[in-house]
Amino acid sequence: MDLTPSARLCSSPGSNMTNVGTSKRIIIAGGSGFLGVSLAHHLAEQGTAVTILSRNPPKPSGPWDFVAWDARTLDDWSAVLEGADAVVNLVGRTVDCIKTPDHQDEILRSRVEATHVLGEAMRTIGSPPPVWVQMSTAHIYGDPPTTICTEDSPLGRGLAPFVGKAWESEFAASILPNQRGVVLRTSFVVGRDRGAGGGALSRLRFLARIGLGGKVGSGKQGMSWIHERDMNRIFERAICDSAMQGVYIASSPNPLSQREFMRKLRTSLRMPFGLPATETMVRIGAHWLLGTDPELALYGRYVMPKRLIEEGFGFEYPDLSDALLVN
Repeated sequence: MDLTPSARLCSSPGSNMTNVGTSKRIIIAGGSGFLGVSLAHHLAEQGTAVTILSRNPPKPSGPWDFVAWDARTLDDWSAVLEGADAVVNLVGRTVDCIKTPDHQDEILRSRVEATHVLGEAMRTIGSPPPVWVQMSTAHIYGDPPTTICTEDSPLGRGLAPFVGKAWESEFAASILPNQRGVVLRTSFVVGRDRGAGGGALSRLRFLARIGLGGKVGSGKQGMSWIHERDMNRIFERAICDSAMQGVYIASSPNPLSQREFMRKLRTSLRMPFGLPATETMVRIGAHWLLGTDPELALYGRYVMPKRLIEEGFGFEYPDLSDALLVN
């Protein structure tokens, strides 16, 4: 198998960086949702050919090709990987749900099975992508109340860390020996709705607009976040920088408490107040009214992108107030 970067990649003399642009072809697996559509637009705006690999086409139309797969079975879709410059794997069932046993099983299987079959597909073609960028989760660190976690921090316990560990383990087993791999432990992405949903921010904005955007529980739980523009630039860097390899935290360098995050969100919406919610209120309301896991609101974590900072990545939106103004 030929994994040597060729003329498809636009090298910058004297630098590890290449630039995405015309002559590039990038595959986004699981790219039909909020984050995938955002990334597809970002890459296409630079002249990159983008193919979205997903069970269903994205709801909005856009500058991409679409190839259907079930994210589980090796089939004819694997041909789309032939000669591509990079694959970005975003596949994973949403965690914004009530954690029934069936949902827990789907959350785990969707991530592990998609990663596994991508690895199988790489081994059936003559020229697989030289770069594989793999989504992971900052929730892999669990929910430490005050600790600021970096890539060097111990991993947590519970469902989310278990899923994160299994996801990353499958990636390590599936990536080709001479393929460059980057794992992005991603936090909550702040972005706008391009027709494929607006992520968790849409729900938080709704709650804030109806007066429910106040302190949840203690309000001290961490909310680590990143603006979609910076998230897309990290994806781009992972694709293009030959020195970038291994695990990175993809998050703003300024995590906030839940209380402070919601205060800034209310300010951006010109909402003068936000009613607080006790833990009991959240557990009842999240389950019965919103159909989601109350622990997504009651717990959190503070993470710091140590490796990106050390390697000179410059965040365009390091502060939440500025990030909310452009969404």
